[in-house]
Amino acid sequence: MKSKSNFWKDIQKAFNTGVSYMLPAVVVGGIFLAISLSTGEATDEGMKVNNQFMQNINDLGSAGFAIMIPLLAGYISYSLAGKPGIAPAMILGYVANNPIGSGDVQTGFLGAMVLGVATGYLVRWCKTWKVPPTIKTIMPILIVPIFTTFILGVIYIYVIAVPISSAMNWLVDYLGSIQGGSALLIGLIIGAMTAVDMGGPINKTATAFTLALMAEGIYGPNGAHRVAVAVPPLALAISTFIDRKKYTTEDKDLGISAFFMGLIGITEGAIPFAVKDIKRVLPAIIIGSAISGALAMINNVEALVPHGGLIILPLVNGKLWFFISMLIGVVVSVIILHFTKPNIDNTIKNNSEI
Repeated sequence: MKSKSNFWKDIQKAFNTGVSYMLPAVVVGGIFLAISLSTGEATDEGMKVNNQFMQNINDLGSAGFAIMIPLLAGYISYSLAGKPGIAPAMILGYVANNPIGSGDVQTGFLGAMVLGVATGYLVRWCKTWKVPPTIKTIMPILIVPIFTTFILGVIYIYVIAVPISSAMNWLVDYLGSIQGGSALLIGLIIGAMTAVDMGGPINKTATAFTLALMAEGIYGPNGAHRVAVAVPPLALAISTFIDRKKYTTEDKDLGISAFFMGLIGITEGAIPFAVKDIKRVLPAIIIGSAISGALAMINNVEALVPHGGLIILPLVNGKLWFFISMLIGVVVSVIILHFTKPNIDNTIKNNSEI
């Protein structure tokens, strides 16, 4: 029992470490994207920034978002195995967050968390090898990173990515089969898919489905999706504003950034909160996003551009219900977080008693 308890303590510490090192990239990326996109215009291809200076700011923000998942994986591994675990986990985190394999699969932050933990424990095992002194000096810079990256990279590409690709294809087919049926069911599914991995493969599947329907002149599912993308970051931001005792100072600062990310429809603003407390945060935002998506569908909300958040309100049919659906989804998530997340003082006390 004690060994199991220590294992989960190690994992929790690793996730917190990963989030701590990832946070600056999230904040920089989110703020820069929010500033640049707020000056843009909505087009059929999403928000377009025309000013060159603001486009450069947008590129800097995109760079911050591009490295945040590799940073998460790298420093989860670092917490478990020290410096030798950083580079291979960052490489694998990058792979998790970018299309790879025959199905162009990406697993986002969930895949990065798994790969970060796997890398950390594999590197920790490698450090127990009995090797000659001449080999020992090159272990952390040559043998360990090559071995761990190769082993876990091959497993990810050939064992994990293939079934995920098949599952995503099935989801697209399933969504296509129910289109035209129950608007409530479609909205619930799209909303839940939007929040469950916050930019990962399930979220991207919902995006692909709604874009395909937009090409046919059907904008309702896109409306549900674009309402739901804003719910997770806005809900976490507002939760940090009103439930101060449930969040650290770091979380409260991040809440400000998450709020602006929510306004421009960047779901990834909720990722740091989910990594630190996935068992409470994930159900809350999935339920809130599902409800918002369902409300948008049954009230005929249509988003005419492939972007989300309140920033696209001028290009929405059914503006009032676009806003109301988003507001209700956020309120539901905030209420769930209020009743499920413990106060920080109680959490520290309970951890000390384990």
